[in-house]
Amino acid sequence: MPKIEVNEELFYTLAERRFDTPQSLEEALTAAKAELDGDSDKTLPPSQRTLKIELNDTNRPDLWSTAGCARQLRVYAGRGIPDYPFFSSPACPNSPNPPQHTVIVEEAVRPVRPFLAGFIAGGKEITDPALKDMIQTQEKLAWNFGRKRRTVSLGLYRTSLLAWPLIYTAVDPDSVSFTPLQWETPLTLREILKQHPKGKEYAFIQEHEPLHPLLQDSKGRVLSYPPIINSADLGAVQAGDRDVFVEVTGTDMPSVFLSASIMACDLADQGYTIAPVAIEYAYDTPFGRRCVTPYYFQEPVFCSFERIKRLLGEGLDGPACKAALGNMGVRADITRASERGDMLERGGVLAYPPPYRNDFLHAADVGEDVMIGRGLGSFTPRRPGDFTVGRLSPITLFSRTVKELLAGMGYQEMLYNYLGSRKDLVDRMGSDGSRIIRVANPMTENYAYVRDSVLASLLISESVSGHAAYPHKICEIGKVAYRDPQERDGTRTRQHAGFLAADRDATFNTASAQIQTLFYYLSRSYQVEEAQDPRFIPGRAAAVRYNGARVGVFGEIHPQVLENWGVAVPCIAGEIDLDALL
Repeated sequence: MPKIEVNEELFYTLAERRFDTPQSLEEALTAAKAELDGDSDKTLPPSQRTLKIELNDTNRPDLWSTAGCARQLRVYAGRGIPDYPFFSSPACPNSPNPPQHTVIVEEAVRPVRPFLAGFIAGGKEITDPALKDMIQTQEKLAWNFGRKRRTVSLGLYRTSLLAWPLIYTAVDPDSVSFTPLQWETPLTLREILKQHPKGKEYAFIQEHEPLHPLLQDSKGRVLSYPPIINSADLGAVQAGDRDVFVEVTGTDMPSVFLSASIMACDLADQGYTIAPVAIEYAYDTPFGRRCVTPYYFQEPVFCSFERIKRLLGEGLDGPACKAALGNMGVRADITRASERGDMLERGGVLAYPPPYRNDFLHAADVGEDVMIGRGLGSFTPRRPGDFTVGRLSPITLFSRTVKELLAGMGYQEMLYNYLGSRKDLVDRMGSDGSRIIRVANPMTENYAYVRDSVLASLLISESVSGHAAYPHKICEIGKVAYRDPQERDGTRTRQHAGFLAADRDATFNTASAQIQTLFYYLSRSYQVEEAQDPRFIPGRAAAVRYNGARVGVFGEIHPQVLENWGVAVPCIAGEIDLDALL
């Protein structure tokens, strides 16, 4: 879980409350689903004391900062919901304050890192604690929320040094050079990936791309090489600076815009004036070709009183639900509407997420905020009414047996997310995507689809393992789901076992021997037949049949699939439906 270090004096100032004991702070932090990880050293002056806080919710990146966590405590204590008038929205695309600065996003960057958001914070000098908190928030958002800068990265720049408009484009990595932060001489973009510490750390994001993103001003001076490193002259913000340009780039537009919103609200809470920036795209985006950021794009979510009672065990009326949501910083209306995925109208609350939150995906998320906003201690304790004996399910026991067998065959077990992107689960696998399940309201496109096979997950690991000695042998046992019109809800969830081996000598016979060994020790008989599967080489793939039904496939991975993943070594793989073997 994310952990942050906050300046005690700044944190208490923003929370508008001092906590005399660690116990009182610990109790207050429950409103932010957080806990005190380490108290400050009271022998130090107040301005130098540091609190360590651990956040227990990865769905609330707005809490991963001093200002964000303090805001939640302040609002929960009844200080009122803050107002951020600088946001534009679909209803007000130009924002209340017309932007004075523009960033032009060129077509060249579209296939590489296509989205950008930004704003200017100023009006007062940046203090050393505030700068440290900015950098910490920048790193937490990029590392945790941005998947190690893959989908989101942030940069800070001194506005007074920039010549507007700024240009966000993509270039040949050997054609442009600049002096990066913590370096003394200019390097090309490719040299940065090979020589600079940050370049080496994040080279995996860009090194395979023919063009690399670059942010410049109108004079052609380089601001940064997203998501790797800022320039040493324009991208070195220091304590005492007054106007700072905050830029966010990435591959997922809602995540990029949400990160910019979080930073803007944090700085506004600290007393900085936020000036919007116009982003002009050369191509269509989910939010249009011209966006003024910070941008409010969240949609309201309705939750019925009936669902709240079912979730919390107690019936709450409209004013009580509205007040509880207000304690969480969420404005709400009491109305009649239908929940997402339902056609029946009921009485309930329509919640409007604040601009720094995008975690309301379902009515249950509204119910959760009602629960926390009312206070966990306000609910009457109730003893369990049923007596049950816990035990492992048959499929779990069978899966453990398969894991032991695969480990004995030399495979290392891996664990993956069940959600992924269409690019990984469909496009790179050469599939037509006809049976894959798409999430109706995903938070990010990287988790917009439910995987229908474990092979894509295994190839994710293999694609970043070229530096390790061969052979590679990895496996996973986990859930998959896919469309099935014969099921009542149109989908089917199954437990699958998959394995992948990468080696120059890996052949169809190798995969066949693995399947034969596995079925032998499971005391199962099987038959094989030729399989036509776009993931495998034609003529070098076989389907596995058990009791007359197809339960799996194995063979040599198709070269085009390997090329899609950037894998340069032959691979064999197989996948078995374990539910079908029980």
